[in-house]
Amino acid sequence: VQLQASGGGLVQPGGSLRLSCAASGMPFSINIMAWYRQAPGKGRELVAGITRNDKTNYPDSVKGRFTISRDNAKNTVYLQMTGLKPEDTAVYYCYSEGVWGQGTLVTVSS
Repeated sequence: VQLQASGGGLVQPGGSLRLSCAASGMPFSINIMAWYRQAPGKGRELVAGITRNDKTNYPDSVKGRFTISRDNAKNTVYLQMTGLKPEDTAVYYCYSEGVWGQGTLVTVSS
């Protein structure tokens, strides 16, 4: 079972990025998928979650700016991030059923 995250990078404040996480070796369609992030010196926090029925949840810090979605045919979950702020700078991890992806760095800076 593996989760491969990609799509991070450097973006200016107010910009957008889309992260992708490809899952392999698991029955993707029955899993809850989630994105977490960990900023320097801080703990890991939930950013977005999506169920197999496409129900989503977000913390207030990203609600209205981030959107999680999934494509079961491609075994991939996405995180569309808009209106990025410097405080969104972190390593972003995808997660499902006890498995963590390797993380992708998002840096928001001018």
